Amino acid sequence: MIILSRSQIEALVDPGRALTAIQAAYIAASDGRAVMPPVGYLAFPEKDGDCHIKYGHIAGDPSFVVKIAAGFYGNPSIGLPTSHGVMLVFSAQTGVLEAILLDEGFLTDLRTGLGGAIATRALCRPDARRVAIIGTGIQARWQIRCLRLAMPETDFSFTIWGRSHDKAMETETQLAAEGIGASASPDLERLCGDADIIITTTPSRQALIRDAWIKPGTHITAIGADAPGKQELDTALVVRANRRVSDSLEQSLDHGEFSAAFRAGEMSAASCVELGAVLAGTAQGRLDPGDITIADLTGIAVQDIAIATSVLAAHRDASVV
Repeated sequence: MIILSRSQIEALVDPGRALTAIQAAYIAASDGRAVMPPVGYLAFPEKDGDCHIKYGHIAGDPSFVVKIAAGFYGNPSIGLPTSHGVMLVFSAQTGVLEAILLDEGFLTDLRTGLGGAIATRALCRPDARRVAIIGTGIQARWQIRCLRLAMPETDFSFTIWGRSHDKAMETETQLAAEGIGASASPDLERLCGDADIIITTTPSRQALIRDAWIKPGTHITAIGADAPGKQELDTALVVRANRRVSDSLEQSLDHGEFSAAFRAGEMSAASCVELGAVLAGTAQGRLDPGDITIADLTGIAVQDIAIATSVLAAHRDASVV
């Protein structure tokens, strides 16, 4: 059995290879080749934390994956990282446990960043340049890194907003140390009104982004609403959007960014499409430069399958050399 530590995983992972694998996995999820049972979820509201258990199998794959990931959002105040987790890889032929990836949440953070980049690339206007990042945590940084990876020829301008402007400025400094230019803004309304792309990365339980702030042509990738009760976008904005795209329609309507409008009867399931179908060309994404498009990404098991198997492939390649 293979057991890999976080440091070993970080040395092996190829974000470009993982991006390609995750895009293919989204397509598999939408065309019926993936089995993804309902997400296991534990909430720890007194500690501002939660835990997700996601698992699944893609038809034809030799392995299946079970992922446990926890996010405790107050951890930075006590000197601990927000994310923790592990991925377990089993043989789909025998059920034998083949690998334990002790990634401490690293692979979940990376695959979430890559998923956001894939959705943004698929749905934003070709001339989109101004990117608003809502949130100051680790995922804010991953969304920027991964969008630059996915669209290397595009000269993006990144601006960060957080409830704490000091934390937004800290994120700006951290990115500068990586050679990534970004600025912090204290004015969320103005930032959203100026942006071509908005990426939301918070665990908010009340809408942050108001409908009135968003101009035609804006694309929004919303990744924070991954559990019941979370919401980053004004329901009226979700209703007004010209194109609504989800990673998993079932999850999005149950506990994602689209769920509030769906439960209120203000939008139908038929008015949404899945990201995998857009990527495969069997459904349309943006139809017009003036469209407001929203990608609601709740996080799905095929992302974990794709990134885990890409790490194990790299490990096996390295072992052969």
